Parts: sequence; C-alpha cells; structure tokens
Amino acid sequence: MRKIKKLKTWPIIIKAFIFLVLPSTVVGQQIEWLSVEKALELQKQEPKKIFMDVYTDWCGPCKMMDILTFSNKDVIEYVNKHFYAVKFNGEGNEEFMHLGNVYSNPQYVATKRKNKMHEFAQYLGIQGYPVVVFFNENGEPILPVMGMLDPAQLELYLKFVQSNDYLSVNDEQQMRQYVENFEYEFETFKGF
Repeated sequence: MRKIKKLKTWPIIIKAFIFLVLPSTVVGQQIEWLSVEKALELQKQEPKKIFMDVYTDWCGPCKMMDILTFSNKDVIEYVNKHFYAVKFNGEGNEEFMHLGNVYSNPQYVATKRKNKMHEFAQYLGIQGYPVVVFFNENGEPILPVMGMLDPAQLELYLKFVQSNDYLSVNDEQQMRQYVENFEYEFETFKGF
C-alpha cells in the first residue's frame, strides 16, 4: 500500500519541478528550427544570420541543451527574432548545397547508433558535440562555440554575433574584456 501512496505524489513533484525549477521556460513556445537548406533559401529572400545547433542522437549534453537552454523563453524569443535557427545532426544523412558545394554523409547507416561525421560537420571543423555555429547573412561560417551552454552563456554569443561585435574583437584579451563588460539580461534559474 505504501508504494501506491508514494506514486500518487509523483505528479505533484513533477508539476513543482516544472513551475518552480524551470520558471524561465514557456510551455508551447519553441525555437523555430529549420533545415540547412530551408535557412539558406530564406537567407536569399531576407538576409539574416543563421544560428545552428549541431548535435547527434547519442549526445547527452546535446539533449540537456534542448531541455534546459533551448526551452528558455528569452533564448527562444531572441533566436526566433534575430536568426534563422537550424538543427543539424552532425552524423545525419541530410544532403544539401552550401556555397556551391554539395554536402552529404555517404557512409550513413540508418541502423547504426553512431555514424561517421557528416561532410558539412567536417567542413565546419566540428570536433565534438554539442556545438553551435553562427553564419553571416551570406551563409559563411562566423564562429563555432563548443560545449554545453546554459542560457546566459548562449546569450553572450547570440548578442556578440547578432550585434556584429565579433567583427571588432580580434584577440583573446579583447574577448575577455567583452565578456567582463557584458550585461546579461536573459532570465535563468540558479544552479545550472
């Protein structure tokens, strides 16, 4: 009988977690993810930078970023407003043309858990996952950022790229100064 009573408390615990621990998320609102091909097509109609999340199906930190960072209401609003957002599987089988070159994953096997790296991920110099990559309005890569990022860490890079500040920061010391002077605005929860 005790087990049944304990199980009845789980919905309460889950609701408390959602409403108390994750206050910066908005149920129903999400980043408008596109394919690489669609984002490049939209860039031709209305120039805008691209924000690309490069992930794999087996990557735990990638899934954590989906849950904790890409569900943050400030991240969602900022990315949807200022970027074409792309979700790209670094080991997937998507085929597309980028800057005159065709990229695919000829060694992709649908039944494998881990696949060879996609040619586009190789072109971008991806060395691990997760990684976010920014592209300018012409589809040219600007900046890759490796590792799992919380909403505040991602905010810094989103605004660094969107504002074109990346064009005037030329070395590590200038970047350190930029980070020290950066004023964070995104709502985030403690302990991340």
